[in-house]
Amino acid sequence: MKVYLESFGCSASLASAEIMKASVERLGHELLGPAAAAEAEVYICNSCTVKYTTEQKILYKVRSMGEKGVQVIVSGCMPEVQLEDILHANPEAHILGVNAISRLGELLSLIERRMAEGLPAGGYLELRTSEPLGFLNVPRERSNPNIHICQISQGCNFACSYCIVKNARGKLRSFPPEDIVKDIRSAVAEGCREIWLTSQDDSQYGMDTGVKLPELLCMISEIPGDFKVRVGMMNPFSVLPILDELVDAFDSDKVFKLLHLPIQSASHSVLKRMNRLHKMDAVDEIITKFRTRFEDLSLFTDIIVGFCDETDEDFEETVEWVKKYRPEKINISRYSPRPHTKAFSFRNLDSRISVQRSHTLHKVCEQIKLGSKQEMIGWKGRVFVSKYTEMGDVLTRTDAYRPVVISGSGLKPGEYANVEITGAKPGYFMGKLIG
Repeated sequence: MKVYLESFGCSASLASAEIMKASVERLGHELLGPAAAAEAEVYICNSCTVKYTTEQKILYKVRSMGEKGVQVIVSGCMPEVQLEDILHANPEAHILGVNAISRLGELLSLIERRMAEGLPAGGYLELRTSEPLGFLNVPRERSNPNIHICQISQGCNFACSYCIVKNARGKLRSFPPEDIVKDIRSAVAEGCREIWLTSQDDSQYGMDTGVKLPELLCMISEIPGDFKVRVGMMNPFSVLPILDELVDAFDSDKVFKLLHLPIQSASHSVLKRMNRLHKMDAVDEIITKFRTRFEDLSLFTDIIVGFCDETDEDFEETVEWVKKYRPEKINISRYSPRPHTKAFSFRNLDSRISVQRSHTLHKVCEQIKLGSKQEMIGWKGRVFVSKYTEMGDVLTRTDAYRPVVISGSGLKPGEYANVEITGAKPGYFMGKLIG
């Protein structure tokens, strides 16, 4: 069969998509690219339900592909919490549970049998598993052959009032550390030079089993080979109990000095309504300890603007925090009410207020990034070669994960080089080799 797979959402979702693509090809089906999507007999939608706009885009694709006579499979988070919406859009859409990516081949075989025998659709097929299976040590069709995305756990043990993903992925289930190490060891042997550790919250890893994230990072750092590890998003309230050990684990030469710490808001009243279990003094403690140890640290954060009953004063607290701590990257989201969450029943702000606050914060962030980029011009230091660009150049990373593109160098992924940053573009720096 001709199969087109489209994935939405986070890096964990992307990792699942890579595994499912490999499964499609291993079973002898033809995996189509976006340009040939119109030829598909089967459309696999690896869904995301974090934002309303994404949800609506997915439901449109599920509906329109079905109307064209294409067999539709919906995987990812949406089937776990919005099954009725999916089946309303396409009553014949087949369902693959978020934990059941290893059963995709079984589902495709059932669909192929129906098609070969000319049987009527007969309603949707649904395959699920209660525990996550097939996320590690399996073949995958990587989006970039130099980058391996390793999901280290499924689910979350906390309950932010706005978050629907907890309902979709369930309680925390940390994957065995020995399986993670084996998965990464194999990826490095296959030529991957950048390892992304991903989950709903990396710093929760091991809270249900005993081997915590710092110990896991030490185990990964002992794997032979030239590679670097990017640790994914970590919530302040789950970082705090392991803070000292985590800073020590980041001291490894194989770990990028990148701290992705979502605050969502700097207002304690908003954080309370969000059921975010941290105070801003804890955030300050975390950032201070990381910056004290790693002077050249990159700080990423996530912020939701326009959350229920957020006042002008609440928003201004967040703006002032951003100006003080100057994160290199901020993922800004306008609050989007999600079904089955506690905040769904809260009173929402006028959307025009959310739009205005989003624009204001974006302007502040752009000013900060512009200043930071100018400060980096003339920087000299060691970089790690991550991957080739589409233009044939190489994308390198500083120890703090800042991207530097080098042209005409002959460098290969996995190598180190000394460079000078000579200029800045919107998404990266330009550099040249130095002795």
